[in-house]
Amino acid sequence: MALAFFYEENLPDSSQFIVSEETSRHIIQVLRMQEGGQLLITDGKGQMLTAEIISVHKKKSEVKILAKEFLPKREPRLSIAISLIKSATRFEWFLEKATEIGVSSIIPLLCKRTEKTHFREERMKSILISAMLQSRQAWLPELSMPVKISELVENATYGQKFIAHCEESEKKVLNSSDLDKTLSKLILVGPEGDFTPGEIEVALQHNYLPVSLGETRLRTETAGVVAAVLLK
Repeated sequence: MALAFFYEENLPDSSQFIVSEETSRHIIQVLRMQEGGQLLITDGKGQMLTAEIISVHKKKSEVKILAKEFLPKREPRLSIAISLIKSATRFEWFLEKATEIGVSSIIPLLCKRTEKTHFREERMKSILISAMLQSRQAWLPELSMPVKISELVENATYGQKFIAHCEESEKKVLNSSDLDKTLSKLILVGPEGDFTPGEIEVALQHNYLPVSLGETRLRTETAGVVAAVLLK
């Protein structure tokens, strides 16, 4: 049976330490673990610890480290820049699935047709952490603060850059033949009303390749997941 998996943002250099109140509560109240039980802990930055519980407490359980491992970040880097949307539930679903797929970073976009601008950073980070643990990964995706599409388009430095839009214009269906497996990648996914023609034109001027994600028109969060799968 796989060991229970936990997240601790800051891991100490010492051989034993007190875990966070959230982890302690989960150890005792949810899993009913006892002294001597073993678990895995990651900091979301590649560190993976195998640890043993040496004391249980509802707020400050203590563990000792049995083994350490560093798991390198997956390369090349894959970033999804996606417009915020009205439904927080649907956007959180995208965050969860993108994390499970292994996206490196997520950049919430503010576009001319973006209808939702409220950004609950702590809530969204908790979604990413849960999805990282569920999929048993050691790297937490980077979550940027919302950025205007014009700023991102002009300043992003990636090996390959794509924009997925619904305008009737020349574009390719995104597939593996468009990808260089050695280069970092960024794809822009627009709001529910799509990018404006002006936003698309600026992206093209900055060498973004226009792409389609298939024959049907997708919701923003679905398009983000499809893009992640195709680019991975």
